[in-house]
Order: sequence, then C-alpha cells, then structure tokens
Amino acid sequence: MICISVTPTSRQLAKVDLLNAAGQGDLIELCLDHLIKPPDMKELLDGVNKPMLVSCRRQQEGGHWKGTDDQRMKLLREAIVAGPAYVELDLETARNVPRFGDTKRVISYTRLDRPLRNIDSVFQDAAKVNADVVKFTWPTPTLESAWPLLAGVTKKRDLPVVGLGLGRAGLMFSLLGRKYGSPWIYAALERGMEAFEDQATVGELDEVYGWRDISPQTRFIGIVGVGPAETTTVRVFNTVFKKRGINARCLPLVSNQFDKLQQMLDVLKINAIITSRDLGERILPLAEHTDEAVRLGQHADLLLKQPDGWHAYNSIWRTASGVLESMLGKRTVNERPLDSRNVLIIGTGGLAQSLVYGVLRRKGLVSVTGSNEKATQQIAQRLQARFVPFHNLYDTLADIVVLADPDLRMGVKKSELNPSFLRAPMTFIDVGCMPQDGDILKEARGRGCTIVEPLDIYLAQVASQFKSVTGHDVSSDEFRVAVNVEG
Repeated sequence: MICISVTPTSRQLAKVDLLNAAGQGDLIELCLDHLIKPPDMKELLDGVNKPMLVSCRRQQEGGHWKGTDDQRMKLLREAIVAGPAYVELDLETARNVPRFGDTKRVISYTRLDRPLRNIDSVFQDAAKVNADVVKFTWPTPTLESAWPLLAGVTKKRDLPVVGLGLGRAGLMFSLLGRKYGSPWIYAALERGMEAFEDQATVGELDEVYGWRDISPQTRFIGIVGVGPAETTTVRVFNTVFKKRGINARCLPLVSNQFDKLQQMLDVLKINAIITSRDLGERILPLAEHTDEAVRLGQHADLLLKQPDGWHAYNSIWRTASGVLESMLGKRTVNERPLDSRNVLIIGTGGLAQSLVYGVLRRKGLVSVTGSNEKATQQIAQRLQARFVPFHNLYDTLADIVVLADPDLRMGVKKSELNPSFLRAPMTFIDVGCMPQDGDILKEARGRGCTIVEPLDIYLAQVASQFKSVTGHDVSSDEFRVAVNVEG
C-alpha cells in the first residue's frame, strides 16, 4: 500500500486534502498536529472511502504540535474513538493511551539527528505496549545511513515494519520495503506537499519506479546517482522491463563509501549497477576486476557481480565512438571513419579519459585540453595523446570536438569556453549532459556545427547496458520510444 500524509491547517481544508489523497493512496494519514482547531473526527473519517491513519506528532518528532502533552493525548484518544484503521503513537504516549476498538497501533520511533544503530530493543518495547506495526523515522541521506532501516525490513520479525527515510535514500528504502513486505510505504500527494525534502510523490512511484509491480521475486538493478539523467535511465529501463515482462526494476543508490558497499549489496541481492557520469571514477573501489578501458580511462559506467567478484566495465567510449563513426561514414573501404581525423577532447575527468582511450583505439589523432592544465598534461602523457594548453585551444585545428566536461561554462573568462570557438564545419559532440542538450551544444548547433546528437549516444549506451544486465537484445529505437513517452 501507499500511505499519503495530509497536513491541513483548517478543518475545511482537511476534507479537501483527504478526498484528493483518497483518489491516489491506499492508506491516508491525517496529521492532527497541523490543525489550528480540533476537528470532528467522525465527520472526517466518514467522508473518506480509504483506511485512515491518525497521528499527532510533537516537534521533536518532526511534527508541529504546540499544545501540552495532555492535550495531545486527549486529542488522540478522541480520534481513536472515531474508529480509524490505525493510530500512530510514540512509545511514551502508547503507555498512556490504551488499545480501543479495532484500531491498530503503529508504535513509532523517530530520530531527527542520526540513525539508530540497534533496533532490536525497540521491537521488545513496542511489543509491551500492544504494537501491531513498528515504524522507524530517521535521516537517510545515503545508503549507509539507511542501512539499519533496510536491515530491519529485510529480517523476518514478529511485528511488521514500516520506515520513513528522511532524505535522498528514503526513496530507495521505500522501494525495498515494497519488496520485503512492509505493510505500506509513504509518498507525497504532489510536489509542494512533501512531508520532508526529496520525498517521492505518488506519481513518481507509479510512473518512474513502477512500485506496484515490485514483488518479493523482483530483481533490483542499482542506479547510482539522483540527477535528471539517472531518473531518465530509471524510467526507460523500467518501461522496457514492463513491456518485455522482465521482473526487474531500477533502484536508486546514494552512497559516499563505495568501497564498503559489497556486504550491503549482497544482502539486498543486487548484482548489477549502472553509474552516473560524475561518479564513474569514485565507484571503482567496489570493483575487484576491471577491463582495459576502465583501467586506462579511470571510469566505469557498469558493474556486474560475477562468481569471482565485481567486474567494472566502460561502455561510453565504445557507444560514443560508434555513433560518431556511423555519422562520419567510411572514407575508403579499408579506412575507419576516425582514421587520422584531428579530434580535440575537452575535459580532465574519467569521462574525458574514456573518450581519449576510445578515439585512440579508433585510430584518431587525439589532442586533449582542459581548464586544469596539470591534470590534462598527466592524462595526455599517460594515454599518449597530444596536450593542448587551455589558452591555446582557440589556435588548435580540429575536425571533431568532444566536450567531456559537464562543468565547463561558456564565457570570456580564462576557465570558460569562448563561444567564438564553435564554428562550421566543426563536428561537435557533448557526452556530459546526455540525453539532454547542454548549453554549449545548443550554442554549437546555432553556430552551424555538425552535431552528434546526445540522445543517439545515450540510447546506444542504455541498449548496450541493458543487454549486459539482462541478456536481452533491445534496439535503440525501443528505448527511444520510452524516452519520447517520458517527454
């Protein structure tokens, strides 16, 4: 079930919010601590055709209650008499509010400052106050901070567990909770009505993450990163999973300690990870085995768990080079499209190094430049490419320019790219903002450069990754349809 929390300030607005939430949720939480005046609980409950959960949280629990504790407990007792399906009580309040009627008791434990490390004692205390469900709430900015919550859900217990992770990793916990049998997960009704920052909406859980199709048998594919590009990848992968009848879904992973993930991933039975472009270097400590492209490019975009450990792969060099070559076409029967072409690559990170590696493999004549000249020199020396100081960029002749620095900005400052550099008949390719057009690519398009479409590279890459993860051949056009549906 999805539980939607509503936090009205007036009794009249409460009716509207409850009706709107009932249209999309399976369980509706009415937060009494936001109301200015006590409501007529019987009237509110009778107007909703979905099960109701009633709560009234103190400020130290993330709520807005400003009255006395005696007044709060009185309000909760009156609410229980009206017969909601559930009432949420903290452990202290539960000792003073007895069970009544058929209303089930959700005993909550909340920490707003840090995660709880040992949750076993909480289950013991909850059982003593007649708990039907145990709820945990604490900050979950990363997978590591969410781990105690995840461990609580994945372990079989006498009492069912629900969790509310506060932060970016909260979404990950919600999807895993669905797989491991949490009675419900939490979602916002719409943007602007989140219970906390970064909370997913009902629409996102349905349209992007396909939560209703997740079962105990669902295989999760880890997607590292939470930016727009990663959200697009989640959406298109899940769309094709559903269309092909593959019982798999994407799980967003947020971590700061990739070298310590192995045990967690094993417990969660995750054996495939797709990484974001900006984290392709940082995730390398997770891998025990790397291919040549990863070692030389210092960048991985796909990790697969094999019997002998995690293997890291780099697919961007091959897909980007392949799309570029298809566009250029062969000049002679025996000559590759990139043979002896002057290719200038802008950037110093793992993404740039991957493209340097790829173009050199395709026999292109590679020059590399970037605003960090020391790093650029090191890359050029290690990969045996030509080094171009960034201030000499404008005097360099290139048939093809590859932008592999998503942080580079246009302008006239020393560290910026002057738009006058972009001119026909230059061929321009941007791998830093796929599948969208970046600002510099838009400028290049307007100045008459020949553009290698970032969407074409992105589609080729996700098709390659999809086959590696699932063994299924899916054409770029099928993924294109999924992207177009999103747009």
